[in-house]
Amino acid sequence: MIDLNNVFKGVLETERAAVVICDLEHKIIYMNPVAIRRYEKWGGKALLGKNLLDCHNEKSREMICKVVEWFKASKDNNLVYTFYNQKENKDVYMVAIRDNDGELIAYYEKHEYRDKETMKMYDI
Repeated sequence: MIDLNNVFKGVLETERAAVVICDLEHKIIYMNPVAIRRYEKWGGKALLGKNLLDCHNEKSREMICKVVEWFKASKDNNLVYTFYNQKENKDVYMVAIRDNDGELIAYYEKHEYRDKETMKMYDI
């Protein structure tokens, strides 16, 4: 039988965008390899276990907390567009992570790049 934990970890580990997952106390509980490299100048892997809010300014902290409260308000509240990063040409979202009963257990930031893919199709 396939271990879904390994499947999900495999998906996150091969994601080309940074993935940082936080618990509901805003503690960083997971960083994929891209996130570890991306946030190296702020501590990289050493950020695991730290509070995400400590990495942001007052306005950002306020908005993160507001979004998490919105996630908690309804099982249907799962995705919020937070900003467009012009320099990297990407949209950024906050995403709820829920257990099998739909209860909020964590959240993460999702990056969607707008650049056209440069990889050749099926270039294997």
